[in-house]
Amino acid sequence: MEITITSPADFHVHLRQGALSQLVTPHVRKGGFKLAYVMPNLKPPVTSTEQALAYQAELKQIDANVEYLMTLYLSPELTPDEIRKAKKAGIVGVKSYPRGVTTNSDGGIESYEMYYPIFEAMQEVGMVLNLHGEIPSDADTNVHILNAEPKFLPHLLSIHKHFPQLRIVLEHATTRAAVEAVKSCGDSVACTITAHHLALTVDDWAGQAWNFCKPVAKYPDDRLALREVIAQGHPRFFLGSDSAPHPPHTKSTSTPSHGCAAGIYTQPILLPLVAHILDSFGQLDKLQGFVSTFGRKFYGFPADAEEKVLLRKTEGKVVEEVYTFEQESVVPFWSGRK
Repeated sequence: MEITITSPADFHVHLRQGALSQLVTPHVRKGGFKLAYVMPNLKPPVTSTEQALAYQAELKQIDANVEYLMTLYLSPELTPDEIRKAKKAGIVGVKSYPRGVTTNSDGGIESYEMYYPIFEAMQEVGMVLNLHGEIPSDADTNVHILNAEPKFLPHLLSIHKHFPQLRIVLEHATTRAAVEAVKSCGDSVACTITAHHLALTVDDWAGQAWNFCKPVAKYPDDRLALREVIAQGHPRFFLGSDSAPHPPHTKSTSTPSHGCAAGIYTQPILLPLVAHILDSFGQLDKLQGFVSTFGRKFYGFPADAEEKVLLRKTEGKVVEEVYTFEQESVVPFWSGRK
């Protein structure tokens, strides 16, 4: 069995820095993609147009055959003038991280209202707001990793109400509540879904660090909701892998004072993985829309009809156990699995 996909695009990618970036950036194409929407949560975070362009140049030096769409990190230093400058320079979006909820988010936001002038400028120039849809855990208000996403959704709806023409993407949805919230919004609000959240539930990461990510995989009914919206062919739900590489020693170990790293690495196997998972629930015919057409249309980056990827169904293919470059290494999702 064979299937051809035109212009796959990954609208949520982590390509890191230094030697780790040298290792993982070529995996964008290895995984079947030539467009990557790059996250800005570096150390320090990418908060200016100059930083974003410098980072893009570094990525192009590693692999110039990928189109890197760059983003800024929402922070108090960002101004409406910087938004206009970024737009003119080709920067596509701004990523919002609530403080402390995921990797390198210590400088994340605590209140959205203070950023309304930024959102107004973004709406005016046509930039995209990318939202990590969780709020920080708080025992006093019963907020934890299993309900942090539903608790965030009123913020999404409020921003959309105040800025109805602002394009917003709720990133890596994991719950039925998130799916329904995005569906209730207008055409300016979309949602990314990862490959691993289509495969995992809470039982898969409880006690298994390699399946632990933020946001965590939720209940079987939540996973079903993600699969159902893909089966519906909903045009505002599309792939954003959130492929997040971490050195193995940070994933495989934790201590009484420090937990394991949050992130699942799918980049080098991404397109075959998504095809395999969609095929597993009878929706392989939705692959083209989910991994290319819908996201490209929302972001305004049309597909290249000449750029095609051929997938062939095979038996016995084993996922590589580890990828290495110099002193860096990463272990992919489903490592060693057929």
